[in-house]
Amino acid sequence: MLAEARSRLHRLTPEDAEQARGRGAFVVDIRPAAQRDAEGELPFATVIERNVLEWRLDPSSDAALPNASHDLEVVVLCQEGYTSSLAAAALQELGIHRATDVIGGYAAWRALLDDAPSSAGPPTTPPS
Repeated sequence: MLAEARSRLHRLTPEDAEQARGRGAFVVDIRPAAQRDAEGELPFATVIERNVLEWRLDPSSDAALPNASHDLEVVVLCQEGYTSSLAAAALQELGIHRATDVIGGYAAWRALLDDAPSSAGPPTTPPS
């Protein structure tokens, strides 16, 4: 199932995800609260837990976010890049054709940002 889902995605490295974010991609963190508390968060990511992802991003849903559209570039993020592949494929099945995920997930993106020099303060929110 995972291999089939990934075969439909143009998965992003953390570096590619940073570029996507720079051009306005919508970054979605689908990890549960307990995992975000334990591991930290990316301050620019919008939290939409996995169990509500489709109805929050499906433009035809009564509960869709205002920015939901079939052309929205969505970068889905889980802890290590497994659940996010399945979630991004599900979004593509809804017609959100630019949905994808990050190879290595939050852990890989956080490592990239934590290693990058920045004068803007910490790139991630530390664990609780």
